Amino acid sequence: MSEVVKDSNGTALNDGDSVTLIKDLKVKGTPVTLKRGTLIKNIRLTGDVEAIECNAEKIKGLVLKTAFLKKA
Repeated sequence: MSEVVKDSNGTALNDGDSVTLIKDLKVKGTPVTLKRGTLIKNIRLTGDVEAIECNAEKIKGLVLKTAFLKKA
């Protein structure tokens, strides 16, 4: 993978990193809203430089845009 995945501040992200949300996000298909400041551990990179995969609270296999994340 030649493309580098970066967070909203331009910091490179790797598999297994922890990130923090910088904005409240509503999760489609669920009544859950992920609040700003929520720590998400053990992320997984996808083939897309603008998205990561993670597990948050009770939601498995969640895909988040890197524009709403910063490295913890």
